[in-house]
Amino acid sequence: MTETAFTFLMFEGHAEHALNLHASVFDSAGRGAVTRHGPEAGALAGAILRAELTIGGHRLVYFDSPPVHNFGFTPAISIFVDLTSADAVDAKAASLMDRGAALMPPGDYGFSKRFAWVKDRFGVTWQLNCA
Repeated sequence: MTETAFTFLMFEGHAEHALNLHASVFDSAGRGAVTRHGPEAGALAGAILRAELTIGGHRLVYFDSPPVHNFGFTPAISIFVDLTSADAVDAKAASLMDRGAALMPPGDYGFSKRFAWVKDRFGVTWQLNCA
């Protein structure tokens, strides 16, 4: 068996909304298979059991977890996306920050001509870069 790695994103009922937002922001986004919780999942019936989205060749897996957790996403781990223009950084950062937050708003930080580090409304953090 070949080893594979991907980023696994666990939500508490918001996986589909996050998947839709992320797919709408990135031009290279490609949706994969979507599997939903069945009726045995009670209140989560119809929610995402597993959905895949690929951005720039990197696979993300979305999941709605039945239990409520006392943890969320941490900015210590983020999804880093190289983009082709400063305008793309600005536009994608604005879309992701809608009801989210800027950890580092779009700007020239010396190491990149345009960079932003943002948290979306679901708590997922993104580093957007145009070298």
